[in-house]
Amino acid sequence: MIFSLLLSLITLGFLISSLKYSSSQLLYPNKLYIKLKKIASTFTTSYACPSITCLISFYKNRHRLLNWYTELLSQSAKQTIVVHRLGAPRTIVTANPDNVEYILKTNFANLPKGKPFTELLGDFLGLGIFNVDGEMWSIQRKLASHEFCTKSLREFVVKVLEDEVENRLVPILENAAENGSVLDMQEVLRRFAFDTICKVSLGMDPFCLDLSQPPPPLAAAFDSASQISAMRGAAPIFAVWKLKRALNVGLEKDLKDEVKLVHGCVDEMIKTKKEMMGKNNGGEGDLLSRFLEAGLDNEMVRDMVISFLMAGRDTTSAAVTWLFWLLTGHRRIEKQVVDEILAVNNDGGKLGFEDLKEMNFIKACLCESVRLYPPVVWDSKHAAKDDILPDGTPVYRGNRVTYFQYGMGRMEALWGKDRLEFRPDRWLDENGMVKMVSPYKFPVFQAGPRVCLGKEMAFIQMKYVVASVLRRFELEPVRSEQPVFVPLLTAYMAGGFNVRIRRRG
Repeated sequence: MIFSLLLSLITLGFLISSLKYSSSQLLYPNKLYIKLKKIASTFTTSYACPSITCLISFYKNRHRLLNWYTELLSQSAKQTIVVHRLGAPRTIVTANPDNVEYILKTNFANLPKGKPFTELLGDFLGLGIFNVDGEMWSIQRKLASHEFCTKSLREFVVKVLEDEVENRLVPILENAAENGSVLDMQEVLRRFAFDTICKVSLGMDPFCLDLSQPPPPLAAAFDSASQISAMRGAAPIFAVWKLKRALNVGLEKDLKDEVKLVHGCVDEMIKTKKEMMGKNNGGEGDLLSRFLEAGLDNEMVRDMVISFLMAGRDTTSAAVTWLFWLLTGHRRIEKQVVDEILAVNNDGGKLGFEDLKEMNFIKACLCESVRLYPPVVWDSKHAAKDDILPDGTPVYRGNRVTYFQYGMGRMEALWGKDRLEFRPDRWLDENGMVKMVSPYKFPVFQAGPRVCLGKEMAFIQMKYVVASVLRRFELEPVRSEQPVFVPLLTAYMAGGFNVRIRRRG
């Protein structure tokens, strides 16, 4: 989940454009394809689709694009489809775990993020860990990996959560319960997540979880910069945004202004942090202090911190929002969650790390929630040279290779006939412990060398919030209809998640 959130919208834009601007077929032969087909004799053209059919189908399915792609992949014997569009790289979309393992692990070196993505995100994310390949990525990965494994960081995260939950989140819910007012839990959790990630990453408090005030300038600039950066990928003609950037007009001018604000804020925080560290002979527990102590230059530290802010600000809040909604429709499962919380923390005291470790059923619920509603629905790489996927699909140099987390969570071949049901018990063994599931079947946290460094931190935060809220309150949705799943930067609910709060018991 800590993977760059922008990739989801960018890939979605590319795939929509692929359908709009498809030529004669979704999969059509050319000389290189014919040559590789002799090698991959098992590959068939069962994915073929005339362009007029694609255009009509796209129009009919434009409001259910994710489910449409899921259906196409389900109908494919190989759980893979191939998409063409004029003037753009051939795109392979797969829900095949063998392919995913090959992409993320077996042939990792041949399938980097690639220049198309690093160019799109470079103005905003710079040379941060989520926007680079090769040696630059390796250096940052080693440093970040060490820091994420430390006990001190884990303890710091729990301390931050305790302060944010007890002093801000719970009072807001108490007030709503007292007054009978309606809260948008999606917005509340989103602001909570921004406060938390800023404290953990920067050691600063943006006071975002003050619903009487608009989001702080840094949060608003982050939103704007990330969305405009992602919109570059949705442009039908790749060169348009580059021309606008050169002329400094339109959205590119707005992006430049927002990036300047974000970079300026973080640069000032780095300066202030260095001064504090000089006076105190060391830093605090936040990531910024740790990166500065490692001796990295200011620009690399800035880009790394911005990447972690981007990755951590909406993923956990999206996952918890969808879980809360699912539990309102499955009260029996919600009771099991509350029973576990009370069994682990029966005195109602502060939640510690050991308490959170024992909450296996809550973790199963979270896994099941993100299986059905993954915060990031796509992830793409770009082939450095010609290749062939395990299912026989040829890959040409420069092709975009996308694995589709949303569709994978809905494959009958992977999860059975009850794949669309919310069943947390599918994640538990006979002893009530969480099962080990292949990350290539469930790649929500990626896998292989780029596996999510913040996976355990994310579970700590999500468990803490779920346990803290549900042991005290019950949520009652204002709307009875199923919310619309919108896969932009993160998979949020259209219109928010409006609820009334009742004290439990």
